[in-house]
Amino acid sequence: MRDNLHDYRKNYNKGELTKSTVDSNPLQQFRKWFHEVKDSESVDEVNAMTLTTIGIDGFPKGRVVLLKKYDEYGFYFYTNYLSEKGKSIAQNNKVSLSFFWPGMERQIIIKGTATKTTEQDSINYFNSRPLGSKLGAIISSQSEVISNREVLEIELEQLEKKHEQQEVLKPAYWGGYLVSPTAIEFWQGRPNRLHDRIRYTLEDYDWKIERLSP
Repeated sequence: MRDNLHDYRKNYNKGELTKSTVDSNPLQQFRKWFHEVKDSESVDEVNAMTLTTIGIDGFPKGRVVLLKKYDEYGFYFYTNYLSEKGKSIAQNNKVSLSFFWPGMERQIIIKGTATKTTEQDSINYFNSRPLGSKLGAIISSQSEVISNREVLEIELEQLEKKHEQQEVLKPAYWGGYLVSPTAIEFWQGRPNRLHDRIRYTLEDYDWKIERLSP
């Protein structure tokens, strides 16, 4: 089977990126771009990002997760610590995050290390979730093989009855990760595939800014 995609082409012309105009701090530059994309309403989930880990089988694997917070320390997401991604991070905490915002012809690639957030941080976020999301976190043995969907639906129904008058507590195996960046690259599509690429690299607690060839 063959599907020739040679004619799938697009000319990029919605912006530019220069060393003289970017913020000296990549976290502030991320914030600027994030809000510009959010305000443009060109993306359904502006906080959707691809998390790539090195699996316990030695292969890299990327999957879309949701960014739930960012600050001067880095980027936060929440998951099941016993999931495939959790086991991968436990073995090798060097990860990559990437955002692709096609409506603005922008991409951000982040390299960093992932560490668990505090238990209180995980509890605070868990308590902010809707009831269905809380119960889903309890029910799902994430990444494990199950026989069918009905297994999940039956357990959800049972838990819903159990927690009609009972607080839902965060399970011990669920919580947050902070990805502390060591390098962040901002990519802006430009005409003729001569895209703008600005990379920040952390060196001696300061950010080195360089332009990369497209």
